[in-house]
Amino acid sequence: MEYVKDMTWKEGTTVSELLKSMNSVGFQSIELYKAGEIIYKMRKEKAKTYLTFTSNLGTSGLRGFFAQLIKLGTVDVVVTTAGAIEEDIMKSIGEKFLITRFNADDIELHEKGHNRVGNLIITNDSYQRLEGFLVPLLKEIAKEKSKISVSDLLYEIGLKLNDENSFLYQASKNNVPVFCPALTDGSIGFQLYFAKQKVPEFNIDMIEDFKKIMFLTTQDDKKGVIALGGGVSKHFAILSTIINGGMDYAVYITTARATSGSMSGATTSEAKSWGKVKDDADSVTVNGDATILFPLVMFSVLDRLKKEKEIK
Repeated sequence: MEYVKDMTWKEGTTVSELLKSMNSVGFQSIELYKAGEIIYKMRKEKAKTYLTFTSNLGTSGLRGFFAQLIKLGTVDVVVTTAGAIEEDIMKSIGEKFLITRFNADDIELHEKGHNRVGNLIITNDSYQRLEGFLVPLLKEIAKEKSKISVSDLLYEIGLKLNDENSFLYQASKNNVPVFCPALTDGSIGFQLYFAKQKVPEFNIDMIEDFKKIMFLTTQDDKKGVIALGGGVSKHFAILSTIINGGMDYAVYITTARATSGSMSGATTSEAKSWGKVKDDADSVTVNGDATILFPLVMFSVLDRLKKEKEIK
């Protein structure tokens, strides 16, 4: 039996030491410690690791950290949503997002052409410059490949981005597939529509992506998911392994609650009822803001892996 221990500050405490001390604090601190242990084990056992995140995390400064994780070889598959794709491109072409307040005057912001994401802002000008970059690129791709899967399209786009902090660029460079099952659910949907008007035979094959992600693994492969937020990005990843026995490891970090009945709030335990996460899987659901919790967990894991020469 384990007991609660008081946490105290010590000069020079590392992130790894801080996370380890959380194992005896209580509540979500214990779950966060478990998350670190599961992700560490996931990488040590060479499990194919699926990183999923929602568009708001692409808006945030975590975007560059996702790129670094791909570069370090700690992520094998990425699943995200349209907003994260277009915002990754925006930042790659030099756009900067503003910081505001959660209680900002939204009517005033709208009049200025400022679009609020929590306490961050993306301007209309950024979307216009995104269009200026994407429309000719999409037309070029459409002429070369009239039929293409979403992941192949994102690979082609990633090759055009010269930005070390772009997860699309790093994914293309390191042959990590990026899936976006709801690509038209954002500004990029309009750009795809415009491209199709110019090249009518242009067609994006969603079913090809579903086949591709399903056959990335077999029954014998170890599989793990790190799901930041929920929705379609999380579900596309865990659904894809259901025919291969489900995930062996699962870490969810979410602000949504299980009582909503939503995919965003669904726990790793609930996923076991569907066979998306194995009955005996190492799994944990952490309730909290991923912009705070994920860096804490991953910095600790990366420190350990680096000391053991498991990462570059």
